[in-house]
Amino acid sequence: MLIGGLQKFSMIDYPDKIACIVFTQGCNFRCSYCHNPELVEPKLFVEPMAEEIFFDFLKERKGKLDAVVITGGEPTLQYDLIEFIKKIRDLGFLIKLDTNGTNPEMLKEIIDQKLVNYIAMDIKAPLQKYEKITGILTDAKKIKTSIDLVMKSGVDYEFRTTLVKNLLSLDDLKQIGEEIKGAKRYFLQKFIPTKTVKADMMQEQSFSDEEIEEAKKQLNKLVAQCLSR
Repeated sequence: MLIGGLQKFSMIDYPDKIACIVFTQGCNFRCSYCHNPELVEPKLFVEPMAEEIFFDFLKERKGKLDAVVITGGEPTLQYDLIEFIKKIRDLGFLIKLDTNGTNPEMLKEIIDQKLVNYIAMDIKAPLQKYEKITGILTDAKKIKTSIDLVMKSGVDYEFRTTLVKNLLSLDDLKQIGEEIKGAKRYFLQKFIPTKTVKADMMQEQSFSDEEIEEAKKQLNKLVAQCLSR
């Protein structure tokens, strides 16, 4: 595993659980607003953390942490992700996986083997608009397949979208709502310009609180629960 970082404690990244967060290096998207450029751009990568150091840390936290959040970058790019997850499970931790949905084959294997307890999948845009957001040619069929896998998985889950005002509209959010119709939980995430893959995105804004509330009102007609964070 290419481990690009470790946050040792979080009470907000796994609902109702105390977790640590392990960040994997590498992503197949180039979303301009991404706040983890050091996990996306290879020229910014640091020397990966040795797995032994990570697992020594986990062994010391048994009984103190409930869960491990695996995020990125994009974790499903890691060829040994499944073995990595199994090692964590063997220590007794719950696992939340963050993914962009571009690797439904691996996602299906993880679900079929019942390896994770929570899945958070980013929905970048309506399917026909993905390339504008991700900056690369994107196979929308794979994104749709992953959405269906997650919704039918029997695993607790959420979908989420980052709100950048010059990239998405309320109509776009409604279209996403149609594409995930019946979903259990959908989060609208405010864009907060701290650091970004593209420097000029630091000048961009999120939706206003009023616009987010209107979006939630519309989306709650399509999904079981639409929330904001």
